[in-house]
Amino acid sequence: MNKQGVVRVALAVTMLSLVAISGWASGQGGPGGGKQGPPPEAIAACEGKSVGDSVEFTGRRGDTVEATCQEKDGQLAAVPTNPPEDGGRQ
Repeated sequence: MNKQGVVRVALAVTMLSLVAISGWASGQGGPGGGKQGPPPEAIAACEGKSVGDSVEFTGRRGDTVEATCQEKDGQLAAVPTNPPEDGGRQ
């Protein structure tokens, strides 16, 4: 490989690294954004409850969501028993 080829490869590696670092720095975990975590309504629904308790809360779309309280990363939140097929995207 000649000197010009080495410079092109080095430039390409540098650009790819900068793209990866900028995504990490902006908090995006990967394609489609980053981890958002449970909505505040799901956390509030489980206040004073225990793991496994059934609860209901009003979802982001204004619908009633039937859920079960589950703990993840030390936080208790309501996890829908029948999550929407589209993952909750509008």
